[in-house]
Amino acid sequence: MWNNDHVTNFCTYNQSVILPIIYSALEKNMRGGHWNQAVHSLTLNARKKFLEMDVQVFQVCKLAYEDKEEKEKVAQKRRELTWQHLEVIAAKNMPVVMVHY
Repeated sequence: MWNNDHVTNFCTYNQSVILPIIYSALEKNMRGGHWNQAVHSLTLNARKKFLEMDVQVFQVCKLAYEDKEEKEKVAQKRRELTWQHLEVIAAKNMPVVMVHY
């Protein structure tokens, strides 16, 4: 893709629109280590190109991604605690049923 001048120019001129859309996918491939080595390498190359194009836009996307990830971790922890609380309440309120065979 980066060998095509039209694609490279389009990405360069529209990075502030394109990068926020694809940044999370690039990060997930990079951090998670995509199972396909070629995809992982292409991800690293694309990420590097976008970083070289405009460091400020890249940093804004990075901070937004990290903020979103942190909020998701907090929300996930809150959901887990809510379910644990509900399980405790349910266990206290559950009638004991004796089954005889």
